[in-house]
Amino acid sequence: MRLLSITPITVTETELARRQARYDKFAPTGLTVELRNLNQPAPRALDQQSDVIESDTCLARDLEAMDLTRFDAVLPDCVLDPGFRQNQDPLIVGMLESVVSHLASAGHKIGAVTRNPAIGAELVRRISEYGFDKEFVGLEVLNLSFDAISDDATWNSALRRALVALEAKGATAVINGCSAVDVDESGLKLKVVDPTELALQLIADRKVQLS
Repeated sequence: MRLLSITPITVTETELARRQARYDKFAPTGLTVELRNLNQPAPRALDQQSDVIESDTCLARDLEAMDLTRFDAVLPDCVLDPGFRQNQDPLIVGMLESVVSHLASAGHKIGAVTRNPAIGAELVRRISEYGFDKEFVGLEVLNLSFDAISDDATWNSALRRALVALEAKGATAVINGCSAVDVDESGLKLKVVDPTELALQLIADRKVQLS
């Protein structure tokens, strides 16, 4: 099974390779992931609402211009599901949509963390759009810079502080609101979901069920 993933922003070759390595690590047996940089002129980081909107527009345009016939599925490389439209093209999988649907069906009360308020606002909007307001208990914003995405120690330190607040809100599972962060799960009381890892597993499971 071949899966295409496209970054939501323009990243350096070093960052592209780091993200590709994560896909290679998490891809279940039989699933091959090809990660591409966004072709359209795009923001370098999702720091403002305008960046989030531009990312969604650019990725949608990229998908329209691509020949996707070589791929069995397309997964935008972002927990905000840029370029994804629910109940439209079955080839395109929304990372957040698939993860939230799975957690809700398992009976979880869902919390989330994001790097900044702009990303947080879009994540909350998407969860509401997908119909999971009742299952969603809240968001904690980590207030971190873009560089923290590849700085595991800084991200995980902020994450652990946020988990205290989300546990108090009743969360039983927390979505780590970035598709490119390695989570240190050691000693955590709450289930923290790496959306990339879970989305790949769900895609692979769906392919098996359809075969």
